[in-house]
Amino acid sequence: MHLAELNISIAKANIDDPLLKDFVDNIPSVNSTAESSRGYVWRFKDSYSKVLSYRLFGNPNTLINLSVWESADALKQFMFKTHHVGIMKRRNEWFEKPNSHNFVMWWIPEGHIPSLEEAKERLEHLREHGESEYAFTFRQFFEPSDSGATKETIQNQM
Repeated sequence: MHLAELNISIAKANIDDPLLKDFVDNIPSVNSTAESSRGYVWRFKDSYSKVLSYRLFGNPNTLINLSVWESADALKQFMFKTHHVGIMKRRNEWFEKPNSHNFVMWWIPEGHIPSLEEAKERLEHLREHGESEYAFTFRQFFEPSDSGATKETIQNQM
């Protein structure tokens, strides 16, 4: 099993605004670090402008990151032990404070590439139902199960 993750942020300004210049200037370096990290599998890529203004959540200032990792340890290593952590520490300069979950993880079979719609559905499930095997965060982390948590199996357990 591999670990998929989605995180979203709502920028305080349009992506071309000078307020976001430092953030935008660091995107290539952060992405390069992720892609060269041990345990990195895949990340959603589209044309530069579409990734940054993808309207999956209805707000043109919503920025998304969807990626797949071999393990939680690999994702943590990238998130908290590379220069990515410095960018995360500055997020309040560039992004609105989230009023609900903006990060979700879930286990996927090796070789599966999650769609944006799948990722959105996982985040919405987390927001509506809380953490479960189906959609979780590091706060209440779930190891992969042999049963392959589906929305239906989780809802039946509720």
